[in-house]
Amino acid sequence: MNHIEIKGISVYYEDYRPEEYEDTVVLLHGFLSSTFSFRRLIPYFQNHYRVIAIDLPPFGKSAKNLSFPYSYKNLGDIVVELLQQLNIQEAHFMGHSMGGQIALNVMNNHSGIAKKGVLLCSSGYLKPAHLLLKGVSRLPYFHHYIKVWLTRSGILRNIENVVHNTAIISDEMILGYVRPFLEEDIFKALSQMIRHREGDLPSTTLQSIQTPILLLWGEQDKVVPLSVGERLVKDLPNANLHVLKNTGHLIPEERPEETFTYVHSYLSSETVVKQEKNIIPFTPTFDTI
Repeated sequence: MNHIEIKGISVYYEDYRPEEYEDTVVLLHGFLSSTFSFRRLIPYFQNHYRVIAIDLPPFGKSAKNLSFPYSYKNLGDIVVELLQQLNIQEAHFMGHSMGGQIALNVMNNHSGIAKKGVLLCSSGYLKPAHLLLKGVSRLPYFHHYIKVWLTRSGILRNIENVVHNTAIISDEMILGYVRPFLEEDIFKALSQMIRHREGDLPSTTLQSIQTPILLLWGEQDKVVPLSVGERLVKDLPNANLHVLKNTGHLIPEERPEETFTYVHSYLSSETVVKQEKNIIPFTPTFDTI
């Protein structure tokens, strides 16, 4: 397993085909998830790119540091420092859900390292936690409340909420998403995250990001609805939006082949100007897989 020590945290990452390709794609997962969510997508990309998948602290196999401020800016800085330690000077950033906000933070604060961006059902326009909730999160046993809340909501019900086609749900999938939450420290770290998350980037900041960006959205996304993607594509100066029909929030699980096809076509094309109707100006071919 690969770990790098950054800002006092042991950060877990996976590195595919490091010697074969110059172009790198960095995968950033969503809230309560890990690199596990990209396992069906990675085999497509690793035939064309060096792929770096990161467990964003405190999730997955990365350490849970109970004194680290888990703000989106700090998580973005961790991603950039990890790439610097791997001698990667620039890369494409693909973020799912919360990972989309981390990718946007990287593009905003470290624009020189970002070639192109891909947002998969990205979080957008969420405010920081209410001051009362932030205060309560400092109570010694608040992490027990988080554990009870997640347990009551149920892993199966949560997975059913993020996919449109529930037939793809398997025991392997359920176990993969529940395994990181078998350790008590993750709930303590989530208490930290509630206090430190600064909220999503506002429109004024989004409008200054010049990185070319492709937004892929599930038409049936119940977690981050399509209306968020339609708002993001208006705020981001060089963004285009494509909608996947019969697809929910967890695009990497439901549509790995289609996702690769659209993303690969976008990353390998010349930079394009946003179209009036926000339709990507190329036709992906499925023989590129």
